[in-house]
Amino acid sequence: MSSPYLTLTVVELTQETSDAVTIHFERPDRQPVACQPGQFLTLILPCGPGGKKERRAYSLSSTPGEAPRLAVTIKRVTGGLVSNYLLDTVQVGQQLEVMAPLGNFVLAPQPQAARSIVLVGAGSGITPLMSMLKAILSDEPKSHVLLIYGNRNEDSVIFADQLRQLEQQYAGRFQIEHVFSQPLRPSAEHKHTGRLNRTTLLRILEQRHQFPAAQAEYFLCGPDGLMLEAQSALELLGVPAARVRRESFVAAADSAEAAAQSGGHGDVSAAADDEQSSSRNVTIHYEGAEYQFQVSPEQTILEAALDQDIDLPYSCQAGLCTACRGKCLSGKVHLDEREGLSDSEMNQGYILTCVGHPLTSDVVIEIG
Repeated sequence: MSSPYLTLTVVELTQETSDAVTIHFERPDRQPVACQPGQFLTLILPCGPGGKKERRAYSLSSTPGEAPRLAVTIKRVTGGLVSNYLLDTVQVGQQLEVMAPLGNFVLAPQPQAARSIVLVGAGSGITPLMSMLKAILSDEPKSHVLLIYGNRNEDSVIFADQLRQLEQQYAGRFQIEHVFSQPLRPSAEHKHTGRLNRTTLLRILEQRHQFPAAQAEYFLCGPDGLMLEAQSALELLGVPAARVRRESFVAAADSAEAAAQSGGHGDVSAAADDEQSSSRNVTIHYEGAEYQFQVSPEQTILEAALDQDIDLPYSCQAGLCTACRGKCLSGKVHLDEREGLSDSEMNQGYILTCVGHPLTSDVVIEIG
């Protein structure tokens, strides 16, 4: 089994806005790194107290077609430990430890498809949508894309130049609707002023006859408030739930510091059904090794493993990114949060160790 960890070299930095930078990476041997449009890269940085390693997941803004390069676009978070450390210190030539790309919020191009795709994002939620957008325009020539992108003003638009160029290059196939809550100047570039909310989305989508609501595919990425507004608008338009994919764009640990942005399988419970009052034994199979350890009632499975210096894969620690996903082979696990798992994954016995608590003492989990 290949290691989930990689060492990448910073080969270029692009200043996107006053507080957002794209970091371009390559492997030292310039071999491509397997990824899909919409996935994320987890950076591991020695910026905690005493040089403790901290992890943050950042969506790829590059596409597989740009191999061997990978790129992430990082926006500075006021008070954010990792984003500030990274943007203050990153240099071309520097090597960083990362986890290989992960994530289920993906849009795979189908060269013969003729789809109507609507991307809805706000702020730095544009990053995975940018990867999807470039991949579809390049590799799916019969499809049309509409991007609805909310920002404070014209100067805060990440990828502004690239988006303008793509709109010209793919005229007739790609259209952008900018929504500015506090525009700096009157401009023909945008028709919408105010928050990107349900009303604005309905106004835009009802005018877009080449994107018939029930037939289009929707990919949403942004803060929880936007996701709820978009979800509400799409329900009013009669869009089937199966045509909507979403990713809550939360850098879990940074946003805690600053508000910015079955048969044969173990039983996965999304709601605890008995009181856990004592430590439970957990067995984990990972990279050919077996680990057994105790998990106390107040700990997650991941926390207990890390306390034992067991180096399991993880990233967001909030149940969103799935970097810590494993399969529960026996026993019973309660999840505090299941946003990152599909119904199918839940039914197959998958759990997330970062939000998982053993409810029985015979829990066996296979990772990888």
